[in-house]
Parts: sequence; C-alpha cells; structure tokens
Amino acid sequence: MSKQLAVWLGAGLLAGSGGLASAQQPLIEGVSVAPFGKTTGGKNVEVYTLQNKTGMSAKIMTYGAIVTSLKTKDRDGKYGDVVLGFDTLDAYLKGHPFFGAIAGRYANRIAKGKFTLDGKTYSLFVNNGPNSLHGGKVGFDKQVWRAKPIKSKLGPAVRFDYLSKDGEEGYPGNLRVSVTYTLTSDDALKIDYMAQTDKATPVNLTNHSYFNLAGKGDILDHRIQLNAEFYTPVDATQIPTGEIKSVLNTPFNFKTIHKIGDKVLDLEGDPGGYDHNYILDSRGSLSVAAVEVREDTTGRRMVMYTTEPGVQFYTANFLDGTLTGKNGVNYAKQTAFCLEAQHYPDSPNHPKFPSTIVRPGKPYRQTTIYKFSTFGGAGK
Repeated sequence: MSKQLAVWLGAGLLAGSGGLASAQQPLIEGVSVAPFGKTTGGKNVEVYTLQNKTGMSAKIMTYGAIVTSLKTKDRDGKYGDVVLGFDTLDAYLKGHPFFGAIAGRYANRIAKGKFTLDGKTYSLFVNNGPNSLHGGKVGFDKQVWRAKPIKSKLGPAVRFDYLSKDGEEGYPGNLRVSVTYTLTSDDALKIDYMAQTDKATPVNLTNHSYFNLAGKGDILDHRIQLNAEFYTPVDATQIPTGEIKSVLNTPFNFKTIHKIGDKVLDLEGDPGGYDHNYILDSRGSLSVAAVEVREDTTGRRMVMYTTEPGVQFYTANFLDGTLTGKNGVNYAKQTAFCLEAQHYPDSPNHPKFPSTIVRPGKPYRQTTIYKFSTFGGAGK
C-alpha cells in the first residue's frame, strides 16, 4: 500500500463504505437526507435533497452520485421535474442508460478498450460493441459514494467522494474523486469535480443527466443554440476519426438557435439522432455560455457553462419505450437530451486532442453549471 493511499484511506474515503449522512448528523440549511434502500450487496443508499430559497430543488443519491430529480419553475411559476429517472433504487440497480449519473473513470468511449501510457498498454473492459464506454462494466455510476453536506455561500451543497483503486476496470493509479453539487440562489445546478492520483491515469468525468424541459413528450421541438464551430466526426462504432470538422453547411450546425428536430433526418448514415462531441467556442470560460436550450410551451430556459473543451450532445436515440420511469412514464426514443461536458472521446489514443492524463501532484478539476430561468411567449 502506497503512503498516499494510506492517507486517503485513513481519511475515511474508502469506496463503497456508504454515506456519511445519518439521522444523527445535523444537516445544514437547505439540505436534507432520506434512506433510499440497499444495493444487492447490502450497502445503504441515501438521497440528499437540495432546496434553494426560490423553490428550486435537486435530489442526488449516493449510488452513482446520480441526480434523480431536478425541479424548476415554468413561466407560470409551476415547478416540474426536468430530468429522467426512476422512483425506486431497485429500478436503477436493474440497469439503465446512465440516467443522471457521474460517468468515469473515463466518460464516453475508448477505442477497443485499450490505450498506451508512458510506454505501457492498458486493457479495459469492453462494454459498448468493440469499445469501452463510461468507465467499463462497473464504472463510477454503479458505485456507492460517501456524501457530506458542505457550507457554501452560493447555496445548499453536498460533496460526494469516491476512491477508485489502482487497477479498477483496468485503469492505473488510486484515484480520489470528489464531486460537489451546489444549488445556487440564482437557480443553477453547479457541479465541481476534483480528482487526484498517485499514478498517471486518464480521467474524463461528466454528469449524464437526461433533460426534458417540458417534462414530457419528445424533445425535437426544444430549441438549442450550441456555440461550437467544430465537432469530432466518428466511425461506425462512435470512435473519433481524428478529424476536426466544421459544422457549417452540415446538420450539426446549431450556431444559431433552432429546433433539435429540424435536421435530424439529414444526418448521414441515420444514426437515429445526435450523439456527437462538439468543440466548444467558450474555450473553458465560465463567463461564456456553451449551450442554451429553450422549450416554448413551458417557457423554461437552460444555459450550460463549463470549463471543459467539449460537450457530447445526445438525443436519447437508444431509448425504446421499454424502461418505465418516474410516475409510470415509458421513456421512448428522443424523450430527452444530454449535454455531457467533457474532454473528447478516445483522447488517450489521439495525441492531437487535449490531454486527459492526470499525474500525481497535478489534480484534475472541472466545473459545469446548468442555469435555469424562464422566458416569454413561444419563439421569444
């Protein structure tokens, strides 16, 4: 056992040891906790509820650090849930397409489940055709994280901690991860990520929430402005070809706001919808909007800001109605969209892409913000 790992374990951050919150622990203003069941291995799972002073609320559970609910107001002041998920832990345990989860150690795909780092080749679990996806067979989305409410001037917050051991899912290094969710006073869900390692390793973390600003139906009439002039084309297995291509004069162009469904049928090869990495014009600035989405019937607006260089825009093409979600709703194709802030897919195998390698003494940090508001009549 390394000295660094011993320090981490001594700090009580051993993965899978359950939540820190209990009925005996006083919670801070705007944060409450409730039991949500047990895993098949008998680990307790809790749900933390954040509520700000405007009435917006978020629920995040210790299993997968999953956002299970996010309630925001519409233009009439009525609150509704804008993320997909389930009513029970058992439904999550049976398997799902990463609803609301933290994806890692490496979000998105790594080609053929292999990469070479410092002269050594590592093999990962292959779980998506020929490739490794979102961390492998048992990624961060299937781990029980430790959780602790923290004081923040911005609003109620909870920090989730997980220690991914050296060799987990084939990745090198003991990686200590913390993800802090803050529900701000100006109606934003702010997600701060930090990771430290004792051995060089690739790291790419994201939140995989499925959004529907109407709360029901498909999302093809949602209007989106994606501030990205370039994207990374992919092969038939969704692995980047290495090319950086302009969105101009293609169905991938959302530089000006328009409906998601306007050009879906024009996509080459008919992948069923969007599932592509965009290179953001914001270049890591939290003062520049990366993406804006508007839903005309409710007047809900969501703006995403991120320090990440890319975002995976996914339109839930693989939902097929077989999953029954919250309130008995069957989740059909394109009933949600995802905006997964990230580094590029398969970066460890593309030296020209921004590096995802984290080394000892140089922590990984990332911040993504989803800010909610309302606007006037349709088309405004």
